[in-house]
Amino acid sequence: MKRIIKYSVISIVVILLLAFGGFYIWSQQTYSPSKELYSLVGNVNTDNKHHWEVFEPKLNKETGIILYPGAKVEPEAYSYFAKGLANDGYTVIIPSVKFNFAIFDVDKAEQVMKSYPSIKKWYISGHSLGGASAAAYAYKNPKKIEGIIFLGSYPGNSNDFSNSNLPMLSLYAEYDGLSTMSKIKETKHLLSQDATMYEVLGGNHAQFGMYGKQKGDKKATITAKQQQDKIIEVTTKWLDAKRKR
Repeated sequence: MKRIIKYSVISIVVILLLAFGGFYIWSQQTYSPSKELYSLVGNVNTDNKHHWEVFEPKLNKETGIILYPGAKVEPEAYSYFAKGLANDGYTVIIPSVKFNFAIFDVDKAEQVMKSYPSIKKWYISGHSLGGASAAAYAYKNPKKIEGIIFLGSYPGNSNDFSNSNLPMLSLYAEYDGLSTMSKIKETKHLLSQDATMYEVLGGNHAQFGMYGKQKGDKKATITAKQQQDKIIEVTTKWLDAKRKR
């Protein structure tokens, strides 16, 4: 009997190790930044100690934005968007997350904030699953966050902000095949009472970053740069309005 139990335990351990190994290999098959992104942005400032990308403005460094990447998307893929926000006076940090899934690293924002004590106000943002993870952090830490910026994303059912006045900006795309229009509408009731929603006409899911095509997405009718320029414009206007309050 003891031998049977021993072999059963060993079998379970082996199965778990194989399952984790398979997941790990799959999680490392990431979406890389496109060549177009590097041609537009140039070199990206990477903090190798903390493993995140940093975009700092020349002036007004008191407001920061933490941007959680989408699932299996490399942080650099959001560099053009981040640089656009930095040009308007906002420090943007895009962290690497465990197994390339922000859901496993929801509290990463804590490490970022501690590393930049001079920044007085923090917004948190995220693309796709990164947006849901950003919302989960904000839900647990409402006093640490000035607002949430969703990029083709929405909060999970366990994060209901409907009784909150936390500022939110929800950017969603007409041809998003993953965070679809129906999903955006179905989760609208979870947003706060101070939520602004903006539809990017002609846009899709992958073009909230710049990393090429994504499985399950629809074809956009505008270019990645056009979508990026639009979300930069809308986001900076929204942030500037909040800053002037």
